[in-house]
Amino acid sequence: MELSRSEQKRRIKQLEKFVHELVQQPPGVIRDLPCDTEVRDLLLEAVALKGGARKRQLKYITKLLRSTPVEPLYDFMSRRRGSKLREDRAFHELEYMRDTLLSEAVEQYRLHREQQVQWEEHWDSQAIRDIEAQLPGIDTRALARLGYQFALTRNRRHSREVFRLLRAAHEQLQFKKG
Repeated sequence: MELSRSEQKRRIKQLEKFVHELVQQPPGVIRDLPCDTEVRDLLLEAVALKGGARKRQLKYITKLLRSTPVEPLYDFMSRRRGSKLREDRAFHELEYMRDTLLSEAVEQYRLHREQQVQWEEHWDSQAIRDIEAQLPGIDTRALARLGYQFALTRNRRHSREVFRLLRAAHEQLQFKKG
């Protein structure tokens, strides 16, 4: 799935919040972070900064982290702070999957209406294929049906049901892993 500009901005904002949280850690914890020395030194410098200088430093650190894998940092902070951080990240990923699916369903509905062609409840969807790749074993027929129902009615109940399916599949996958 290619990320929209809005989604990219949301993810950058989320990473920026994470960097802000890293800077609030004691210096001993920052020294133990599993990242390269440049980022670690910049985080230690940011602790002493105030106001605009600190904001600029945090933005710069965020920019550096965008091009590197941050999973080790998330894992480190999860162990330190519990699993809340990982849960929040997973929640946002599931929201993104739901929104992508529903947007595609609405677009398909619009295209079929314009072409005056009957649209089937079990339609072919790239978003559903992408979701299935990330969450194997998810009920793709139910996702297609709910996306179809949402596109026809715009009823939020269908949106919530899509999210419930995604979350259940995610939890099942986590249970199998651990």
